[in-house]
Amino acid sequence: MNPRLLRLYPAGFRRAFGDEIAEAYREATEDAGPVTRLREAGDIVTHALRLRLGVGSAHRGGRLFAAAAPFALAATGAHAAFRLTSTVNLAYVTGQPDFADPLGYAINGCFLLTLIGAVVALSGRFAVGARCAFAGAAGTAACLLVAVLPGALDMPLEHAAYLAPPLLVAALPLVCPPDLRPPGRIRSAAGLVALLLWAPLSVVILALLDAGGLGMIVLWRFTVAVAAALVLAGRPALSGVRTAGQFALAAAPFLVTGYFAGVVGEDTALPCLALLACTALAMRLWRRRSSDTAGHA
Repeated sequence: MNPRLLRLYPAGFRRAFGDEIAEAYREATEDAGPVTRLREAGDIVTHALRLRLGVGSAHRGGRLFAAAAPFALAATGAHAAFRLTSTVNLAYVTGQPDFADPLGYAINGCFLLTLIGAVVALSGRFAVGARCAFAGAAGTAACLLVAVLPGALDMPLEHAAYLAPPLLVAALPLVCPPDLRPPGRIRSAAGLVALLLWAPLSVVILALLDAGGLGMIVLWRFTVAVAAALVLAGRPALSGVRTAGQFALAAAPFLVTGYFAGVVGEDTALPCLALLACTALAMRLWRRRSSDTAGHA
């Protein structure tokens, strides 16, 4: 094992567990190919960085990110579904799709990849799904950068930074410690395939159902997508939010994606914050009532 990998760990942890880590790495890579060696080295680097940054499962930061991860995935998937719905709705109503060029197809392909990744992660295949969703978000950002390259030198810095928040939301689940990832909710491959088929189909149904009426309302399209994502996240995600910090970090992705969807703005930010505060209070009262009921039982 390369000694430089072990030096990534904090000194105290390295002294206590360095020999065990080296032995585990040796057993995992014995007679293995370069891909396996690279993957194992990547796991060690990731674990070491978690400890350095204080986001391991034994740290408060790690538990904070673990509680917020399902909601970041839900917000990322809902935003991708919203964008796809808007594209299909516009194409149907006006007959002039906004993806008629190769870059438009690439952007919508990235949105579809993001949606599929979020669905896979929320259904229980967390690691591969979260990486897929992040890859889709990164691809979208790259496509948008390519689109503005002709005028990039004249672009204000705040416009360039406009691409960062959705990417950070999509990256948040990657920080979740492996041993605190949400448990699998869909056990069979057939159930996962059915869900993956239903997700894009539901986007099309939402876009075409009353396309000239409710389908034209931005808030409607975004709210339905968020509700569907939260249903997929399920009660386990809600039960993981126990502190004010966890609730704030879980709610932030929806405010960010709502802003980029055109739902949250200067005139709607205050009502949204008030709604979140009421939701936090209701959850706190519900938990207190549940604990009191359990205590009397």
